[in-house]
Amino acid sequence: MSRADRVAERLAERGVDLLLVVDLVNLRYLTGFTGSNGMAVVGRDLRRFVTDFRYIEQAAAQVEGFDRELGPQDFITALGDGWPPGELRLGFEDDHVSVRRHARLRDVVPERIELVPAGGLVEELRAVKEPGEIERIRAAAALADAVYGTLHEQGLTGRTEREVAVALEHEMRRLGAEGPSFASIVASAERGAFPHAVPTDAVIPADALVTLDIGALLDGYCSDCTRTWATGELPDDLAAAYALVRRAQQEALDAVRPGPAGREVDAVARRIIDGAGHAEHFGHGLGHGVGLEIHEAPRLSRTAEAPLVAGHVVTVEPGVYLPGRGGVRIEDLVAVTADGHEVLNGLPKALRTVH
Repeated sequence: MSRADRVAERLAERGVDLLLVVDLVNLRYLTGFTGSNGMAVVGRDLRRFVTDFRYIEQAAAQVEGFDRELGPQDFITALGDGWPPGELRLGFEDDHVSVRRHARLRDVVPERIELVPAGGLVEELRAVKEPGEIERIRAAAALADAVYGTLHEQGLTGRTEREVAVALEHEMRRLGAEGPSFASIVASAERGAFPHAVPTDAVIPADALVTLDIGALLDGYCSDCTRTWATGELPDDLAAAYALVRRAQQEALDAVRPGPAGREVDAVARRIIDGAGHAEHFGHGLGHGVGLEIHEAPRLSRTAEAPLVAGHVVTVEPGVYLPGRGGVRIEDLVAVTADGHEVLNGLPKALRTVH
């Protein structure tokens, strides 16, 4: 069954006859189209894909199973006709449609067609990865592992954070990635206390912690992996923080399997970190889904109620961030399997010293 067929089967659950897909990531998932302008309409007996002149040949090569159309210059007016007869309920991706665009849709689409919010439908399907998708994510993770390997050889001390980040992203591309799946994080010494630090011209010192968070984009799929390395001897509080995060991460990994809600897995790591007196130093969720986007469903957080199922791919990334001192985060990319989980990246997690 095609992905579009799976969408069509779920339309009745949302009380709609058709779904208008405008988000480009969802469009790629359903049609294979990788251009920057397009839309699709999916119904039980309708597969309609529209793009503009720039992409008509690309669509012919990429898009199968849909009736392909060349849209007019005023692109959205393609939706003024081409509809099945009768009154219809058209679902639209309300999480990707602005108020202004909705008003324009209402002007263009025939009055007999009711517009109904139906966001998240494609994302729910995307959250459960097919075997081929997991293989692509595994390949992206392996590429990032290789990038980490080159950094281990080149060293850290005396280089700026920005220099290291640029080198990491260059190496990704050299090894075949389309680019990084997000802006690389290199955070040394006290800047490691910023969970999403932006690399600066700060020189990485000796005897400090450096948090490295990178991911590769390969064949359209993302990876995400964080390691925290030392550049020499660490003070006792930072060494203890590393040991604590490593323990919390391993126990949370052990809890990843079909069945538990995201909040239950999050709680495993949080209990350990809270119990060590660092509740205020672990403020973000334990993890998130990864696929065509670096952040997608499901979530592992204090409020995540959805259960894990086989096919989910999530990060497990607890952290402890000590203001003015430094931070530790350890992150693996994990596929949920029928009887447990599989870690998709292969870097060791014992504290590594890189001078």
